[in-house]
Amino acid sequence: MKLDTSTKFGARVLERLQQEQVIWLTTVRPDGIPQPNPVWFLWDGETVLIYSQPGAHKVGHIRHNPHVALNFNTDAGGDDVVVITGEARIDDIAAQAVENTAYLEKYRAGIAQIGMTPESMAAAYSTMIRVTPRHVRGF
Repeated sequence: MKLDTSTKFGARVLERLQQEQVIWLTTVRPDGIPQPNPVWFLWDGETVLIYSQPGAHKVGHIRHNPHVALNFNTDAGGDDVVVITGEARIDDIAAQAVENTAYLEKYRAGIAQIGMTPESMAAAYSTMIRVTPRHVRGF
């Protein structure tokens, strides 16, 4: 995805990718029914990184069909829309959450808030999903 950050929209998308705490990941079940789920994520400048429990349905969905969508919540009036489509893959060689300094900086408080430590989080959410954005739209 080529994001033109010289435009107001492109700059806003980048800001949200860097600052938002939650993004909606929509995968597709084998029977074709979309399955949106709110997830924590990290934008690394090229891909969106998501840690998941290995047995989560979204992992199986991605193995079956790698086409996914990502979107942020809109503002109260239904504006500030960002929808990203792309391809996801399970990354078997990515660093675990406990080894990902940027991820821990972003979510350390959230991890504690759900009663986990970085180590228990990394053990429970040990599967890395890497989404490569292909297209972005919105307003």
